[in-house]
Parts: sequence; structure tokens; C-alpha cells
Amino acid sequence: MKSTHSLASRSLVAVAASASLALAAAALPRPAEAQGLFTTRSLTLETATKAAQAALEACRKAGYQVGVAVVDRAGLPQVFLRDRFAGAHTVTVAVDKAWTAASFRIPSGELGNETQPGKAMSGIRSTPRVMAIGGGLPIEAAGSTVGAIGVSGAPGGDADDACAKAGIDAILIDIEM
Repeated sequence: MKSTHSLASRSLVAVAASASLALAAAALPRPAEAQGLFTTRSLTLETATKAAQAALEACRKAGYQVGVAVVDRAGLPQVFLRDRFAGAHTVTVAVDKAWTAASFRIPSGELGNETQPGKAMSGIRSTPRVMAIGGGLPIEAAGSTVGAIGVSGAPGGDADDACAKAGIDAILIDIEM
């Protein structure tokens, strides 16, 4: 009887020790959470493609031939789609609108308003790649910018914005946390 009790006691001690170690390990920072590092969220290629396709389709329904770019949070292109009759300029302009929205973390048209001649930030317009006109929107999830979408080729920034918004709306359910 004594040996059975002693074996049971040792088993309980071993289980308690294992549980304590597991709790202690869970409290330690994981490598991605270590001091000096941070974690970011990015769009998957599939999600970026879905946004671009939805934006292109919205512009087609409105009768516009456009180029659509989706960039990651750093402004690097993930997806670009160009409709068959979209102008040659739409390639560069759509990418730069998306880059602007991702870089400044505000809609490119809003940056246009804030950088008018005579305003404190007007010099930003002379920065290479800045497109301070409508058509570029940041894509946000859980309070962070995860990418941006740029549309070029519709008649005016408001129409480009509407198509870009349709692209974001198409992926909201996929990126909401």
C-alpha cells in the first residue's frame, strides 16, 4: 500500500511540475514579441487580388476603363490589373496613388487637400511618386494600415475613389479581426 501511495504522490508532483513549467513558458515572450521586434499584418495575395478585381469590376459597370493597383503596407505592389482600353498612364498613376495612400496612411485625395500651394505641407507634392489626387485609399484592419489600393483612368478622382472603395468593401469581411 505504501508503494502505491508513494507512486501516486510522485505522479501528482510530476504533473504539478509540468503544469508549472507550461505556465511559466507561456508567460515568456515569444521571439516575435521580444523587445526590439514587432509584428505586422499584411494582405494575402488572394485578398489583394480580390480587392483589385472588385475595383476593376465597379469601374467597368460605371463605364470606365482603368488600371488598379494594390500595394502592401510598405507601398510595394502586390497586384496590378489594367483593362484593355485603359490609358498607358494608368499603370504608373494607379501604383503611385496606392503608394501615396500607404505611405502617408491617408487617402491620396485628402493629401491633395492638405498640400495645396500656400499650406504648410505643400512641399510634399514635389516628392517623387506622390500622387496628391483622388483615387488612392489606405486599406485598414484592426486599426492598422495593411495596404492600399489605387485606381486611375475614371473621369476624376471621385470616380477613382468610388471604384477603390468598392475594392475595399469586397474584402472587409476577409480582413476584419
